[in-house]
Amino acid sequence: MKGHIRPRGEGSWALILDVGRDPATGRRQQKWHTVRGTKRDAQREMARLLTELASGSYIEPAKLLVRDYLARWLADYARQNVSAKSFERYAEIVNCHLSPALGQYPIAALKPLHIQNYYSHALESGRRPTRWRKGGLGGLSARTVLHHHRILRQALQQAVRWQLLARNPADAVEPPRPARNEMRVLEEADLGKLLEASRPNATLRLAILLAITTGLRRGEIMALRWRDLDLDAGLLAVRQSLEETKAGLSFKEPKTPKARRAVALPTLAIEGLRRHRAEQARMRLMLGPGYEDNDLVCCRADGEPLHPHTITQAFIELAAKQKFGFRFRFHDLRHSHATLLLRQGVHPKIVSERLGHSTVGITLDVYSHVLPGMQEEAARKVDAALRAVIGGAGS
Repeated sequence: MKGHIRPRGEGSWALILDVGRDPATGRRQQKWHTVRGTKRDAQREMARLLTELASGSYIEPAKLLVRDYLARWLADYARQNVSAKSFERYAEIVNCHLSPALGQYPIAALKPLHIQNYYSHALESGRRPTRWRKGGLGGLSARTVLHHHRILRQALQQAVRWQLLARNPADAVEPPRPARNEMRVLEEADLGKLLEASRPNATLRLAILLAITTGLRRGEIMALRWRDLDLDAGLLAVRQSLEETKAGLSFKEPKTPKARRAVALPTLAIEGLRRHRAEQARMRLMLGPGYEDNDLVCCRADGEPLHPHTITQAFIELAAKQKFGFRFRFHDLRHSHATLLLRQGVHPKIVSERLGHSTVGITLDVYSHVLPGMQEEAARKVDAALRAVIGGAGS
């Protein structure tokens, strides 16, 4: 197998692959590809294509169906670049929704109209039958279809980088805009009520305490180790997270550099952690060889990792008994922590750092409901500071 490169214009190159002669006619066969970029980019792409031809894995872009491309994207890109839990979700969306709806098109012929039509259909009647749900299921939510759009766009953007597409057709599609969900937060009195009600379950109580006082995510709390804590200095380091997949429990690195962070502990959390460590040491002595020491802060009585859904289920039952008047999730403790800090005048950048957001802009967007009151308070403080000096001169 061989090939050669020709310039087609500024920043554009033609790759001509010689693929032998047609057995029927004896004519020379060639495959043409276009690459945008430098000559070195074209040389790298030529080497990749020749390797595929030699191994028999070459697929002509004009004949590559969307379903086959998405399967290849899952195997060659997504599996290596997202967490195991995210990969499961990606594969489910691709196999149950995107491939059945768009898989029959050659990827080079996929148009924005095809994608837009799929979104409309999904919103109207996209829910799939299950063992419990039969026909007439109705449509998917706008938020779910938006998630489908993000995954499809990411997959097609990789096709652009792999030189299978000149441009991403999903860029020209308008995805649905879901309504912002009303955020549920608890006031300080209700947070105290929740903590008091959790006393019979020491591990759940500590998980709630950490979520309230640090804003950690559930998976981060479940993966927290004693070596990640410096109780004397009052610091906690987030270095890993626990996730639950079909294959079981696994620990993973934080997904962004900002998620790997240090969080200052209030004395309330330090006291609770010291009590819990003493109780855990007592349990370790009582069980002896039956205790599996994984250095985990929140774990089962025998030291093994605790399934995140166990904490979630226990919390749902506990919160329901408090009759708050709305469904309150474990993740809403994180929202309550952030809202409490912002209402106390803590700078949004500090709140962002505690939560592990990649930018302060995310924090400001998520907690924009808190900002109007903060603006009014800022205006009052400016007025008080200047009026003492200016008096009535400003009127």
